Amino acid sequence: MAQTSSASEGVPNDEAMATASAGREEMESKLVHRFALGSGVAGLVPLPVVDVIAVGGLQVQMLRRLSQIYDVEFSENRGKALIAALAGSMIPATSGMGAASALKAVPVINILAAGFVMPVLSAGATFAIGKAFIQHFESGGTLLDFNPPDYREFVKAQKEMWESRTKGRSGSTSSTTATSSP
Repeated sequence: MAQTSSASEGVPNDEAMATASAGREEMESKLVHRFALGSGVAGLVPLPVVDVIAVGGLQVQMLRRLSQIYDVEFSENRGKALIAALAGSMIPATSGMGAASALKAVPVINILAAGFVMPVLSAGATFAIGKAFIQHFESGGTLLDFNPPDYREFVKAQKEMWESRTKGRSGSTSSTTATSSP
């Protein structure tokens, strides 16, 4: 009996590794979804600029937690810079967030910006950023070797996936368009 336990000690079997990997993937997915939804709620903050700061803070916290999962050293300043650079590579989404935030200062239009546009853009951007960092960390990357332009297409695809999911949940007829596009 002592031989069996010492022979298997320190040598992970494929099944155990697959189970651990599946557990980590589920934990990562839940984490990104939770922060994306939190960013959507932060997008509801009625004050221009404050909403963008709140979303940015949530994105940094998400990156901190993902770094912990992958045992990657986290630097808040580096994390903020990378998120800003990655968000900058998604120009339509980020400029939309800034514009939606600014529209909160305009009477009547502020209801649309605060209630619909900003929450969806905030949640979608956070989801896409989280998925990009998961992919990077999965490939053995760190915060020091992350190159935002390399993830531009990936982020765009993740953002589209988030938007199609939210449209499908709202019962919109445009969910058929999302499924029929290539």
